Amino acid sequence: MAEVMAASGLRASTLYEYFSKKDDIVWAIFSDMLEEESARVKIAVEGAATGLGKIMALLEYMADQLSNQPARIRFLAQFDAMYARDWPVERLLTLEGQFNDSGFEVFKELVMEGIADGSLRPDLDPDLTLHAVINAVVGAQRRLASLGSKVELEYGQSIDRLFRETIRIIEFGLRANAPSNNSEPAPAAKARGSSKEKRTS
Repeated sequence: MAEVMAASGLRASTLYEYFSKKDDIVWAIFSDMLEEESARVKIAVEGAATGLGKIMALLEYMADQLSNQPARIRFLAQFDAMYARDWPVERLLTLEGQFNDSGFEVFKELVMEGIADGSLRPDLDPDLTLHAVINAVVGAQRRLASLGSKVELEYGQSIDRLFRETIRIIEFGLRANAPSNNSEPAPAAKARGSSKEKRTS
């Protein structure tokens, strides 16, 4: 709280005129971030021509976030932990609805669009795919940001390289025409053996 007051230039008595408790400050920061991200995501995907292209543009945007704004992603990871422990689902859904009436349905629509245009596998279940991909990518992004420099020390790979390999594998699982087994593995996959040697467990 002392750091918040120093950054804002407000006294404690003044700060609590705006926020009744500390939790409300966290939610206010999260609300500002959510509004900003909603606008940026729309810009990130609008140039893609297919459902798969739009999904990958979204995931690439998340990769750039992780590389360029790790403190922001760490905040979101901490928010997740507090939300899981202390706050009701209804509060999050209400906030999300203020910036996006359809919420995660937007991603579901991208999956349906990709199936229709032939860029995504026809056997995907839009609802299941929606939640599986979002949780996998968000979980990886926030965990890597939270671990910070320990990632490279433990795995022998940079955060950016590990996360981009994650989204590359997800793309292979989503796309209609997956690469054959004879495809040359990506450099990140080749390095897996050497990184294992660095681990003691």
